[in-house]
Amino acid sequence: MMNKKFLLASSVALFSVALLACGNDDTNKEEAAGGDSEGKSTLHIAALESAYGSEMWDNIVASYEKANPDVDVELAVDKNLEEVISPNMKAGKYPDVVLLGTGRKLALPETMIKDNALEELTDVLDMGVYGEEVKVSEKLVPGFTDTLVTNPYNDGKTYLAPMFYSPTGLFFNQNLLAEKGWDVPETWDEMWELGDKAKAEGISLFTYPHAGYFDAFFYSLLFEVGGSDFYNRAMSYEDGIWETPEATKAFEIVGKLAQYTEPTTVANGNDRDFTKNQQLILDDKALFMPNGTWVVGEMAEAPRSDGFEWGMTALPAIEEGGDRYAFTFFEQLWVPEAAENKDAAKEFITYVYSDEAATIFAEAGAVQPIEGISDKLSGDNQLFYSIYDTGAKAGMGGFAATDAVEGVSMADELFATVDSIVTGDKTVEEWQAGVEKASDQLRPALK
Repeated sequence: MMNKKFLLASSVALFSVALLACGNDDTNKEEAAGGDSEGKSTLHIAALESAYGSEMWDNIVASYEKANPDVDVELAVDKNLEEVISPNMKAGKYPDVVLLGTGRKLALPETMIKDNALEELTDVLDMGVYGEEVKVSEKLVPGFTDTLVTNPYNDGKTYLAPMFYSPTGLFFNQNLLAEKGWDVPETWDEMWELGDKAKAEGISLFTYPHAGYFDAFFYSLLFEVGGSDFYNRAMSYEDGIWETPEATKAFEIVGKLAQYTEPTTVANGNDRDFTKNQQLILDDKALFMPNGTWVVGEMAEAPRSDGFEWGMTALPAIEEGGDRYAFTFFEQLWVPEAAENKDAAKEFITYVYSDEAATIFAEAGAVQPIEGISDKLSGDNQLFYSIYDTGAKAGMGGFAATDAVEGVSMADELFATVDSIVTGDKTVEEWQAGVEKASDQLRPALK
């Protein structure tokens, strides 16, 4: 199974096992300085292999080495990157550049953040993109370097650079809505009206793969009810934030949506059967589901209704004319503070944002937050990635880093509890109180 966390943690190369090889003293000194006997410098790039594959990185390395004949890039790609580089790092052998996103089970980037072991990359934003007359900050879509993911200490300093991203939203069958003469809802009031129309024809308004998919959904909703400042306060565990009228509105919307949810959703909402819920959209048994762009590949071989055509929309606005959000997950590129070749690493990072590199990545389906990137795409991807060109706002960033608190999980309290809301085992009020309690317990553990 290829789930979203695997896809969203995608792409770059693994710390070369060659670093484990022993050599003579002179060779070791040259390698420590980032050079070799031919006077070339060596750049060690480590990355996770994902659905995008490894060939794009071979092409990136070939292009970079062609433009930099004095640089040798040691590249390795592996699906279990953490298991390979962690032992090496403990032995003092660090890659220079790592593409490995937060949110994975082994939480290596999160550990590096907690240990203050990342090199600051704020200066990279002011550097020129390699081979172009534009700064990195001018090339990036606004907002991607103003999050608690890229700036984990909430001090205005960037430590993780944004890379491949995937917009999320509500996915649906465009053909079904067209056949029924139904418009895509732009407000939640319109959403409820459509839900009643669909119910009259035996179609559920909503389903979800499993409750974990409410992360992007609820994040978008928080932006809609309170804006970016409110969102960041919630992500920072501000006292009482989950008891505010804005938060209450968000909980109530999900509570009402639960009443329109397809009846089999909870039973199949697990890592084994989640595609059965996604199939409900393809079979015209439910109208909308929260998901990300990866769902198209995930369901590529699945049967579907005649004329099926993927559609994607941002969450409906709270009120007419209000902001609509589509949360974005993105991977991150980082440099260990103990890396030997940090200057060379930063120069390479400017290259990955070049038009040349962006084209190579895009051909493999890996899309970066670069201005005008949708022009390089086609088919479904062009539709999905142009969502921000048609009025939707991008929501980004997650909860601030904390030390572990035994028995406390914000993900469990905020997202997993949705199953209990749908089944009626918990009330919205109980859900809201549980989230506030978890926030209170995590606040003292903030990094």
